Amino acid sequence: MTNLPNPAIVSQNVARRLPRRYLLVLCLAYILPGYIAREPWKNADISAYGFMLEIARGQTSWLAPAIFDQLPEVSGSLSYWLGAAAITIAPNWIPPDFAVRIPFIAMLAITLLSTWHGIYYLARSSSALPVVFAFGGEAKPKDYARTIADGGLLALIASLGLAQFSHETTPAMAQLCFTSITFYALAAMSYHNISSLALFSNGMLGLTLSGAPTLTVIYGIGGLLMTYFDDRYNNSRVTTRTPQSQYLNYAWMLICILSVAVIASLLDLWRWTLSAPELSLAYLQTTTRLLLWFTWPTFPLVIWSIWRWRNQITRIHVALPIWFGGVSILTMVLTRTSDRALLLALPALATLAAFALPTLGRRLSSLIDWFTLFFFTALAGYLWVTWIAMQSGSTPAMVTKLVPGYVVSFTWLPFIFALLGTLAWAWLVSWRIGKHRSVMWKSMVLPAGGATLCWLLLMTLWLPVLNFARSYSPLVERVTEITGKTHCVETLGLSVAQVTAFKHHGQLQVKSAKLLNKKQTSTNCPWLIIDADAEKAIADLDTRSSWRYVTKVRRPSDDNEDVLLYKRVP
Repeated sequence: MTNLPNPAIVSQNVARRLPRRYLLVLCLAYILPGYIAREPWKNADISAYGFMLEIARGQTSWLAPAIFDQLPEVSGSLSYWLGAAAITIAPNWIPPDFAVRIPFIAMLAITLLSTWHGIYYLARSSSALPVVFAFGGEAKPKDYARTIADGGLLALIASLGLAQFSHETTPAMAQLCFTSITFYALAAMSYHNISSLALFSNGMLGLTLSGAPTLTVIYGIGGLLMTYFDDRYNNSRVTTRTPQSQYLNYAWMLICILSVAVIASLLDLWRWTLSAPELSLAYLQTTTRLLLWFTWPTFPLVIWSIWRWRNQITRIHVALPIWFGGVSILTMVLTRTSDRALLLALPALATLAAFALPTLGRRLSSLIDWFTLFFFTALAGYLWVTWIAMQSGSTPAMVTKLVPGYVVSFTWLPFIFALLGTLAWAWLVSWRIGKHRSVMWKSMVLPAGGATLCWLLLMTLWLPVLNFARSYSPLVERVTEITGKTHCVETLGLSVAQVTAFKHHGQLQVKSAKLLNKKQTSTNCPWLIIDADAEKAIADLDTRSSWRYVTKVRRPSDDNEDVLLYKRVP
């Protein structure tokens, strides 16, 4: 192995890991808010919940779920199976919309854990270790790796794009989980042979069944090639494997890749279509803006890390995260799936950001700290001030405009958690600006803590407002006020999200007027709900059914999602 210039100059006194009790509290404060007490939000969140509910009730097929002939946007059904199984297993006192979140809470925890371990094993590579000092005192390999992994986990939590999508019960969260598992398996391949191969197999299979077979094959082929060349030429990872066992590993990985390709073909999961990116300034600006805010604050550190580690660009600790992150970003551009495809790049980008930490100078580190301090303190202050204004009766014009008709409420428990989170932020800021020994992960403490605080405030103080603005419950309440205590309704032109909302919030039996008309079947449903854009379709209904127009109902926070109510004429 050729010795290459190494930018990491780290002494033992800065290679101290983050105390585990603080790291655990931070992870719990990030994971649980957003899963507890939140209503299903439009559109992907409640749509996925609708498919899970139909599967659990036996109203649709496990292999090909559909609601009124409408198929899921994502072909993979694994996330729907997990949610449906959770509804089936959960006791009756657990609401079904919370039961489906339990496996997703576990998947978010697995994502954080897998990312930490993946970074840890990459940081133990010989090419990633810091420079050896002439008289000793450099960081010990395991201590250095733990510190880098702590910084990478903090960088992942700090990523702005992770917050919402990681707290939704959608296939995107399942894809993120199995991507991080696959990443971890490839990073640890030379250290824990059997368990890494098992993780690799599970990650590849789970990612395929979650609706991303193309990404699975690309990740797998890239990981196989990088593992082979790193073993064959770089020798950057310590291993006791014989050449024969290494070739058995390559064979097993190749079999896994071929197997998931076959499974995807048998289940008809190859549905992605490529499209050339727009060659326009507007598209470039939009994509760049999305990339910057979605991956903030890791993206600037990623650029810095690639530049500082450019001499080790072919080494596994740099090449593997570049491959995973680059493929996800390219997928975003070529498939027009935007932020949900970019979500899968976050563990890899957090890894590259972690390797930037031992190369940061004091000035750059201080710049990150001060910018983060002012940004998140100002944002948290704004959330508190506007919430206090709402509670005092002087609701800001912005809130009134966005959520007309919202009635302010106060609950003690969310307020207490928000207050505790704010006090913890004040303590963290005082610790960071105080006099203490430097540690490598210090530059990521404030970004991760600030992102967690703001997410906590949104999911406690602002949760009633967000539920009112982003859920369908206000629309369903307005409709049921008119229909009264009816047992069922027919619908026409409604989306999967809207149909699920009437089933979940209104506890209604919902039937498709279009399908009933095709089958020449009548029902006793006294009401018909039609999407405003599909009003002309009522003329195509069975002439035996006569409906009288009643009124138009508007969803309070959205002026382009009206529904029309018709009542059956006796």
